[in-house]
Amino acid sequence: FSIKLMHKKILLTGVNGQVGQALKNQLLQYEVIALSRNQLDLTSIQNIRHVVREVKPDLIINPAAYTAVDKAESEPELAYAINGTAPQILAEEAARLGAALIHFSTDYVYDGTKESVYIETDIVNPLSVYGKSKLMGEDGIRSVGLPHLILRTSWVYGIYGSNFLKTILRLATDQDCLRLVDDQFGAPTSAECIAEAMVNLLKVWEPKQNQSGIFHFTNTGGSDLSGYVSWYGFSQQIFNEYNLLASVRNWPTLKASKIEAITTSQYPSIATRPINSMLSNAKLKDTFNIELPTWQQGLKQVMHKLTF
Repeated sequence: FSIKLMHKKILLTGVNGQVGQALKNQLLQYEVIALSRNQLDLTSIQNIRHVVREVKPDLIINPAAYTAVDKAESEPELAYAINGTAPQILAEEAARLGAALIHFSTDYVYDGTKESVYIETDIVNPLSVYGKSKLMGEDGIRSVGLPHLILRTSWVYGIYGSNFLKTILRLATDQDCLRLVDDQFGAPTSAECIAEAMVNLLKVWEPKQNQSGIFHFTNTGGSDLSGYVSWYGFSQQIFNEYNLLASVRNWPTLKASKIEAITTSQYPSIATRPINSMLSNAKLKDTFNIELPTWQQGLKQVMHKLTF
């Protein structure tokens, strides 16, 4: 049986987040119980157990997370509760029901010191509370031993919620010059592309133990390093796409006429971020024959859906 036949009811967490909303919009062929943080309190073990037992899902998809990377340094208990403890409790309750779990993780589980793209078997060494809390969640799920997928993604943005794309465009409307880091590299990944790929994944994943595991799940940067991009490069592409559409759609003209490339050391932040966030998607393609579009294609798609 494929998951398409088996899984009739999906419990979706974090529906108000950018990935959660995109998933809700795409998973229309399933019975989806989409819950916000008010309906499913991931800081409460008791509430998680109660809600899962009440819903009785065949599959839990968990994109919900504490994602305020810098704030996590001063709120470690909250980050560890949501990102670390909650995924294991979801896994335990899914296992009790004979259900499966799909969980989203992050490039921040790596320290970014590798000089080539990361593969799933590379050593993890998170540098921040956020990264450590997400790794704790991964380990907790794996310890339960239920059918699961852990999908590591990177640099997520989209139509919904607050994210890098929206921040850049907001800043560009009232600042003359933006300064962006040009020595951190990755593949910006749109929530919309994640959701579309999830639809394809659910058609082919057979939730048995031998198909469980960790998979990188990002927009592609290509097979070599040249296809990946820095925050500075991503911003340039955002500006290019915006300007192409602005005249057609009567969008406001951006005030920022210049983007300045700076180094990580010139942009001090509370949490340490990996310099290299380049993740290889080869395992995902080899296992499920699924490949997300390039990050440039993902950006075009999101820009066409934006309204101002």
